[in-house]
Amino acid sequence: MITLPASVAAGHPATAAAGRDILQQGGSAADAVAGMILAGCVSETLFTGLGGGGFATVYDAVTRQVHCLDFFVAVPGLDGTLPAPARDIKVAFGDVEVPYAVGGPSVAVPGTPSGVAALHTRFGRLPWAQIVGPARDLAESGTPFPMQHAVLLPDVAAAMVLGDGIAVYSRPDGSGGRRTLGPGELLHHEGLAQTLDDYLNDGPDALTTGARGRAFVDAVRADGGALSEMDMASYRVRELTVARAEFGPGVICVRDNDLDQFAATARVLASGLADTDPAARARHLATALRAPAVRTETTTVVAVDADGNACAATHSLGLGSGVWYGGVHGNSMLGEGELLRAELRPGERMPSMMVPLVVTDPAGGLLFAGGAAGGSRIRPALLQVLTRVIVDGRSPAEAVAAPRMTATPDAVHLEPGFGAGVIAALTDDGENVVQWPEQRPFFGGVAVIGRDGPAADPRRGGLALRLHP
Repeated sequence: MITLPASVAAGHPATAAAGRDILQQGGSAADAVAGMILAGCVSETLFTGLGGGGFATVYDAVTRQVHCLDFFVAVPGLDGTLPAPARDIKVAFGDVEVPYAVGGPSVAVPGTPSGVAALHTRFGRLPWAQIVGPARDLAESGTPFPMQHAVLLPDVAAAMVLGDGIAVYSRPDGSGGRRTLGPGELLHHEGLAQTLDDYLNDGPDALTTGARGRAFVDAVRADGGALSEMDMASYRVRELTVARAEFGPGVICVRDNDLDQFAATARVLASGLADTDPAARARHLATALRAPAVRTETTTVVAVDADGNACAATHSLGLGSGVWYGGVHGNSMLGEGELLRAELRPGERMPSMMVPLVVTDPAGGLLFAGGAAGGSRIRPALLQVLTRVIVDGRSPAEAVAAPRMTATPDAVHLEPGFGAGVIAALTDDGENVVQWPEQRPFFGGVAVIGRDGPAADPRRGGLALRLHP
């Protein structure tokens, strides 16, 4: 019987350390992920925060059952309030300008406070204080800003360096202006430690229907948003149906309602993986994975405990709305134009591409757990890593570090490392091949655990830690 090592992987060293410490204290995989979500809401706030939402997938080693929890953001306006127009901004990723909207009208109903509590209540075993405590301590001290985050920040500064974010993400430049936060400098959110104190003492109500939640609603509405106290009180974490897709010798278990139809894509991709020729593989990938280049900021975490239980979660803030309260940045999901593909009704969940997952053998034994971050790059990043681990038998660390490709409607983008034969084959097919000079977060951030151990994405400055007996 295959067992995965007790370990964690995350997008920031402080996040991973929080999860490892929780496992060392006897916590379950879900405990570790709950603590890492909160730690990420302190240390990875370019990507996520308590004002956002996400999804978690849990594997129970005793029953071999898989559960998918939905704590993503919901559409506000249950009290009949209509939002004012959001404020358009321009954000550039490399040479590509992407329109976004910020302000109160972009803020959807947050789900992370309720989601973390639900994950702990259903699948955790440590006291609540041991789950919240590590994040609270990080909020008090601040965390070092990774180089990868500092490189990305100028691209998203129009959304992040707004309101309280000016003090968080910029510093005086010595000539009367300001510069963005640099590598190794301290990321600190004034008031966030006190907010987490209230969350520890009073649970999610403190940030939803309590005084802090009401104050956040007031801040959003003062800026033209539709978020109401009724929206906050009505929010519930949901359990989703699990979709299954055969993939090599394994079975992918993932939520069944993601925006990019991950399970269906996996089935299509699996049909061509018997051919191991690199050029043939690349052609098959380009066909199966082609999608619009959507940019949504996310982060992902994964844990396996000593009993063989696993949990993976992906969570997001969007780019951030510029509306803050108590160190918490409001999400900008209603300003993410590429997510608005259908009519949205108050109370309904917004669509998302996030797909934390597990892979089992046909009998239900655990083979793999993990997830990816990066909007439309979630699907290609995670499927390429899955192919290398599950089908090709490579280690998670090798698979995550390997070069990736992603296919948009007008180009196939390649990281360095693809051979000349691959480039020639794609060019012969009429593809516009864009060769990137280096690995970048554009190609997604992955955190996974397989039988050979955990792996975290160097593109995000992540860290994987194994729990040694």
